[in-house]
Amino acid sequence: MLLVFVQCLGIQNEPSENFDWLLGKWQRTNEAKDKRTFEYWQKIKDTEYAGFAFTLQNLDTIHQEKMQLLKSDGDWNLLVKTPDEKDFIAFEITMLKDGLFECNNDSLPFPKKITYWREGEKLKANVAGDSLQIPFEFSRISK
Repeated sequence: MLLVFVQCLGIQNEPSENFDWLLGKWQRTNEAKDKRTFEYWQKIKDTEYAGFAFTLQNLDTIHQEKMQLLKSDGDWNLLVKTPDEKDFIAFEITMLKDGLFECNNDSLPFPKKITYWREGEKLKANVAGDSLQIPFEFSRISK
């Protein structure tokens, strides 16, 4: 009986492979005064999440991107595509913990690394290259 209890404790300490903490509609709180940025995440299935981000300046959409978190062959990847790109760009998830992931693509000039994490009720992200980092802070606007 003790062995079963110890095994259960071990399972609880393993990182969760879900990204449900991303789900919902988020608005960036550290955006320039004349802009508003939003990010929406939904769960398609246990091995796929879909995201959509866009930035408005006045009422014009000045940036948008589609995102997917996809598990394939046992590995998670973040796929990102803007309207200007023909195909999705893949970032390999190199660190995954409860409420945090980090992914990399060293073949790009920018970004090379993307990190997302939850901090209380906030969603945070950092997009980084060799010398440039862009921090993002979001507050939930609805689930």
